[in-house]
Amino acid sequence: MSQLLNNRIEKKFCELKLKKQKGLICYVMGGYPDPKTNEKIISSIVDGGADIIEIGIPFSDPIADGPIIQEASFRALQNGINPDICLNLIRKTRKTYPDIPILIMTYSNILQKKGFRKFMETAKDAGTDGFILPDMTIEESKEYLEYSKKLELASVFLVAPNTSNFRIKKTLDVSTGFVYVVSVYGTTGMRNSINKYTLNAIKNIKKLSSNRNNISVGFGISTPDHIKLMSNFGADAVIVGSAIIQIINSNKDNNIHQLQNKLKNYVTTLKDVCYDR
Repeated sequence: MSQLLNNRIEKKFCELKLKKQKGLICYVMGGYPDPKTNEKIISSIVDGGADIIEIGIPFSDPIADGPIIQEASFRALQNGINPDICLNLIRKTRKTYPDIPILIMTYSNILQKKGFRKFMETAKDAGTDGFILPDMTIEESKEYLEYSKKLELASVFLVAPNTSNFRIKKTLDVSTGFVYVVSVYGTTGMRNSINKYTLNAIKNIKKLSSNRNNISVGFGISTPDHIKLMSNFGADAVIVGSAIIQIINSNKDNNIHQLQNKLKNYVTTLKDVCYDR
């Protein structure tokens, strides 16, 4: 249940609701394609109108990610990108953008390796506002939730269209910041259309939450029409990731200025449909 009053993510959702806007959460793989370019990518996305930045820490077995993000993760690892480099990126982003909410998306092994407390404290000091750990189950989350609460970090859990109502309610109870609704069965990635079961699932989750939780939808979101649909069925925000990585991958001639313009324009196009007209 959302209850972190001093958390930037919670504050952002309150602000968006007052303005009658939907939130746009944009994902980047930390340090990809290289740390310097990554900083410029984040700046372009923020300047384009992103409400929340989700930064992935690459992991060797990214089970929840589709082929586009998996490939970015593997390339980042090959280039020597590690959690410390990603946390340094967050520090720089926080210095440049004091108010933008920043989430880390990674896997629980990354935190366990250094110890939940130590890693989460370091992440908090760097400017992180919360975590998405797709492989973290509610049953195994006691230590993680304990430090999330102490540090006022959002703990975002995932639900899918085929998740039982019993399980959805448990997830709504432990999630802070928002609940991540997986729009499809399986992994992340771009899709041409949104299935009806996804829309019905959003509606059902929203109803079960009794408006106590912020509902964000991801996995396969890439167009303004996707965002309009999700919004109409009750989503408070959408998460866009693979489409952004694909734009980065299309920059074959390493023209950074052109890449920045493309990303900024793309994000602006998406944010334009997040307003309640």
